[in-house]
Amino acid sequence: MKFLIALLFSINSFAAVTVGETTPNFELTNENGKKVSLNQFKGKHVVLEWFNKDCPFVVKHYGSSNMQKLQKKYTGKDVVWLSIVSSAPEKQGHITPTEAMTMKKEGKNHATHILLDPSGEVGKKYGAKTTPHMFIITPDGKLAYQGAIDSIPSTNQDDISKAKNFVASNLDNLMNGKSVTVAQTKPYGCSVKY
Repeated sequence: MKFLIALLFSINSFAAVTVGETTPNFELTNENGKKVSLNQFKGKHVVLEWFNKDCPFVVKHYGSSNMQKLQKKYTGKDVVWLSIVSSAPEKQGHITPTEAMTMKKEGKNHATHILLDPSGEVGKKYGAKTTPHMFIITPDGKLAYQGAIDSIPSTNQDDISKAKNFVASNLDNLMNGKSVTVAQTKPYGCSVKY
């Protein structure tokens, strides 16, 4: 019986947000130690990117500067980009605010904010499964896309140019008043280290 209760608790603690639904608000601490809430960005497109600096799939996109180029391009168009770290303390990818600030200063991350979620509460609320796991939220707070960054689930940087980037194509469509082409895909990467 205890096992069944634990299993049910574990399943329920990973609620997922459904495309088309209003996304739940959250408040997390950023790299500067300041509180940042999702609600403060109402009226803007928002990208949530689950991040783990040590995951080879994340290293593929950051080592090639692919992720930073996307971050710079879209934050330059007034999109809010939030890199969320849900790695628990002493697990792979966990970072401190100081480490997050250093990443921003050294140009290793161009997100609007790097947000720290060491309890995993926000990751579980959104059903974040992998790093990276990408979410796009519309200005009215609805989830427009969730899933993989692109169409080739590999750690090979050479695949980036051959892949269809779901985040870029969907953001371009939304910002031009069109619908997303693909609303949901299976995310790929390392499991989030809750």
